[in-house]
Amino acid sequence: MLLNEVLIALAVKKEGVYVDATLGTGGHSVAIGGQLGDNGLLIGLDVDTGAIELANERLKALKCRYKVFNRSYVELDSVLVDCGIDCADGILLDLGMSSFQLEGSGRGFSFLRDEPLDMRMNPVAKGPSAADLVNTLREDELEDLLRRYGEERRAKRISRAIIRARSKTPIQTSLQLASLVSAVCPRPKGGMLKHPATRTFQALRIAVNRELENLQAFLKKAPDFFGPGGRLVILSYHSVEDRIVKQAMVSWEKGCTCPPDFPRCVCGKRPVMRRVYRRAKRPTEDEKARNPRSRSAILRAAERI
Repeated sequence: MLLNEVLIALAVKKEGVYVDATLGTGGHSVAIGGQLGDNGLLIGLDVDTGAIELANERLKALKCRYKVFNRSYVELDSVLVDCGIDCADGILLDLGMSSFQLEGSGRGFSFLRDEPLDMRMNPVAKGPSAADLVNTLREDELEDLLRRYGEERRAKRISRAIIRARSKTPIQTSLQLASLVSAVCPRPKGGMLKHPATRTFQALRIAVNRELENLQAFLKKAPDFFGPGGRLVILSYHSVEDRIVKQAMVSWEKGCTCPPDFPRCVCGKRPVMRRVYRRAKRPTEDEKARNPRSRSAILRAAERI
């Protein structure tokens, strides 16, 4: 997604240290590594072992040095310590789903496939699956989850339908859930761009993987990962995530927060990063035509001061 825009925003230096904190199957990493020289270093992180296997095959063609870790981006600070690195020149965080997860993982991320309703990005994670949430949460809890993480306007209708359906038989597969949502929220005549279950699946995936909590934890530490001129690039795909990213980047630009009538600053707050673009970058019409999944991509970037 937005590959050229990502490379421009990172401003890759040939001998720099770059982190693809959401490696996936390595698409962005291959492009970043292709701009690095022999002494450049690329670090990739991902919690999905299946995706890492595919990425490693693609990364073999790179001439630069690279290291891959089966770790979450929330653990990036400890990964950099393990690598003996004080700071990175660039970090990419792509908060979207990889093609492998949607089409090859078999974990129920897609509403177009009949797979176990799991949705855990880490295949060995011990937390509750999407099926666990759908079959155990109260109606008001389901409604709140769909509104908070999916911004689903029809949350009450969908949560009621889930409660009715699971009283007869447990909801265990992605197609079961998608069909249920489609039945109570049918597409209008003339069709619509998004499948009716898009927001429901989004909300469940976010909840299962604690995506917003992880993002907020990462952003609290992010400025410390860079020296002056280091750049952070984040790709998000819905307004819930993008709002968190934008708010963090705006806050990094702010200096003193003392009341204006204070004779001198006592908070000690100084700007730590500046936004590279005042407005988010979005895919061109050509990219959206080539890759419809890119239509919701939002790119924001910040540079360490």
